[in-house]
Amino acid sequence: MNLHEYQAKKLFVEYGIPVPPGKLAHSVKEALRNAAELKGEGWVVKAQVHAGGRGKAGGVKLAHSMGELEDIVRNMLGKQLVTKQSAPTGQPVNCVLVQSMAAIAAEYYLGLVVDRASKRIAIIASSAGGMDIEEVAATRPDKIFNTIIDPLLGVQGFQSRRIGYALGLNGDQQKQLHKIIKALYQLFMDKDLSLIEINPLMLNKAGNLEALDAKVSIDDNALFRQANLEEWRDSSQEDEKESIAKRYDLNYVTLDGNIACMVNGAGLAMATMDIIKLHGGEPANFLDVGGGATAEKVAEAFKLIVTDKKVKAILVNIFGGIVRCDLIAEGVIKAIQEVGVNVPVVVRLEGTNVEAGKKTLAGSKLKIISADDLADAATKAVAAAGAKQQ
Repeated sequence: MNLHEYQAKKLFVEYGIPVPPGKLAHSVKEALRNAAELKGEGWVVKAQVHAGGRGKAGGVKLAHSMGELEDIVRNMLGKQLVTKQSAPTGQPVNCVLVQSMAAIAAEYYLGLVVDRASKRIAIIASSAGGMDIEEVAATRPDKIFNTIIDPLLGVQGFQSRRIGYALGLNGDQQKQLHKIIKALYQLFMDKDLSLIEINPLMLNKAGNLEALDAKVSIDDNALFRQANLEEWRDSSQEDEKESIAKRYDLNYVTLDGNIACMVNGAGLAMATMDIIKLHGGEPANFLDVGGGATAEKVAEAFKLIVTDKKVKAILVNIFGGIVRCDLIAEGVIKAIQEVGVNVPVVVRLEGTNVEAGKKTLAGSKLKIISADDLADAATKAVAAAGAKQQ
């Protein structure tokens, strides 16, 4: 789960990480009032969306007068901001962060992320702050410095100093950096985070470090321990179908194709998408109904699928291990009748009570296309969708 910048900065303040003054606004009137309360020679208006690359997309703008600020906020609020990291249609801007304009002497990148190889948290830093870290890694890899944190020892002084030297900080600034890194690590551990990113970490004209931006992601698997943070979820920033899927414990990811998949098991779902591609089709989604699929889950899965207007065919691929194929067949029939599916449905069943399941489907008098195996199912689904086979 991602947080907005203003939410991440609330956590930063709680952990003693310095941030520049800023106030959230949901309206032009509120933005003007907040700006009047902030000191400085101008303001930065930042669209609050769950997508990086806001600056290049017009989601971060400078205002030197109240009139300029009013125009910027009016043009941002209620619009869709399209960035290279957003959905193709963009992300809705429901609020903006009005921040005092900072006197920047230098910009750095600082992040913490889970390093899968070492199974530990890694600190990543760069003197090329303000740029996308992926771009820096591709074009200037020598500008990226990283170190792994030992979970028993925590952040050590020599690690912070090593990063500080690499960034060209003086002694006092290195002490500030050590405090910031220690606080970030504690925040990471306390809140079950998967990512913290400060880009840029600013060195102001007074020689002090501040988090000019903030990105925080929480491990979804740990949200049961982070009820307070889960209340900050902004579903307007998430794919609507994916949000609905979460309510019913379905694993759903929207894709660009026209063949919808409904499968039980993540591995089988990946294999199903692969074989659709192999036969010349394009999957419209990843949808895992889980090993304990029920008729109710199947019905909700169909409801999700039919809301996608791109879908021209549906491939149901169920392996009956824990759940019986005849029960799944009944669920499929019930779901098609209840939802009113108007596109071809290809069903491949395998496992416990598979013959009874196939018999149930055949006797339903619905236009269900039965498949003998996965390759047969993919071939029939691609043909039903009208896709050209390769």
